[in-house]
Amino acid sequence: MTAHNRLTITKVTPTYWTVLIDNPPINLYDPEMFAELNVLLDTLDSDKEVKVVVLESANPDYFVAHFDFVRADIIPDQPGSAEFTAWPRMMTRFAESRVISIAKIRGRARGQGSELAFACDMRFASKEKAILGQPEVGVGVVPGGGGTEWVSRLAGRARAIEILCGADDFDADTAEKYNWINRSIPDSELDEFVDRLARRVASFLPRPLELAKKLINTHVGFPSEAELWNSNHAFLGARDWPASQARVKRLLDLGFMQSGDMEENMGERLGETRHFVDLPPE
Repeated sequence: MTAHNRLTITKVTPTYWTVLIDNPPINLYDPEMFAELNVLLDTLDSDKEVKVVVLESANPDYFVAHFDFVRADIIPDQPGSAEFTAWPRMMTRFAESRVISIAKIRGRARGQGSELAFACDMRFASKEKAILGQPEVGVGVVPGGGGTEWVSRLAGRARAIEILCGADDFDADTAEKYNWINRSIPDSELDEFVDRLARRVASFLPRPLELAKKLINTHVGFPSEAELWNSNHAFLGARDWPASQARVKRLLDLGFMQSGDMEENMGERLGETRHFVDLPPE
């Protein structure tokens, strides 16, 4: 694989940054992206001026597709590299950071992509182009990056079971109704809306912003690192089940993790039992 940066930081102003996610062809969440996100958090923590950061994708069809099942256990030789078990710490760092983070979602945000959006303080999605999902159960595992914890908190038990056990795709309007995102916004208005909000937040004094976020965290809370550690290890255990490995292999044969029909229409394809009838029972 040719080395390239997955994240490009632009300092729109000293107090307002954007981070462009670009890992062709479908923005898989791979070990290199993990490393760069850790470095991003270090950079945000060390900079004394930045107040707000917006995460967005260079690919209008994929915010972040999902976890890279093939290269998951690789630890690249670059700053920020870590084992996948370090993901829970990174998730909580976004929530604990004094910097306010915004996910601007176009295209597909499934699995780890959805969970990266959950890590951000606010989420705004394109009404026409955003697709959100937690497909892990349909793939043969369980969410390992915070999906279970965040969906349960935000959507409630019944809708969490629909989202996680149904493993289907959801449009932005439904995601808004389920508290998955802050708002579903017409695509033509999304950039202007997020930019205006980010500039507004960036114009305020830093200490009240930081204190307000800390007080909100105290009253509302977010999944703890310990909670995320549990689901992270549950995912890793489920990944090693023989039946799950067979299902993932079949999905790879059908185009999983590749640009094409399987990734574009994953919610529908995972429900087509004809693809899996000859797999060994669990």
